[in-house]
Amino acid sequence: MTPEALQRTAPLDAAARVAARRLARLALVGLGLLLMGAGALIMPLPGPFGLPIVVLGLMVVLRNSFWAKRRFMRLHRRHPRFVSPFRRLLRPGAPVLAVLWHQTLKLERLLVPPPWRRLRRVRSRRAARPR
Repeated sequence: MTPEALQRTAPLDAAARVAARRLARLALVGLGLLLMGAGALIMPLPGPFGLPIVVLGLMVVLRNSFWAKRRFMRLHRRHPRFVSPFRRLLRPGAPVLAVLWHQTLKLERLLVPPPWRRLRRVRSRRAARPR
């Protein structure tokens, strides 16, 4: 091809790339919504299998939808204590086990009376043990 022909097709190639990127983003948002719906359907079954699928779907949607990201941040400003763990899990290299442990401790503090709480003691004993 001649350089003139390449210059004429360059805007078309750029437009095709932009359209392909938008289409891929839309497909990923659809996949995320499908995952969230599947997780919601699985939630009534025994075991915690629905919640991780819903969180995975939420992650896919939030990474690919500007509208959903704006809504999520608005929700985070209104209810930071509820949304913070999800936001921590969305970060690259998220400390999943640390977030899960922290949420377990918060749930224990919410549901279990103080004399019956055991999780914090388990953690303290493990931390005190020499390696």
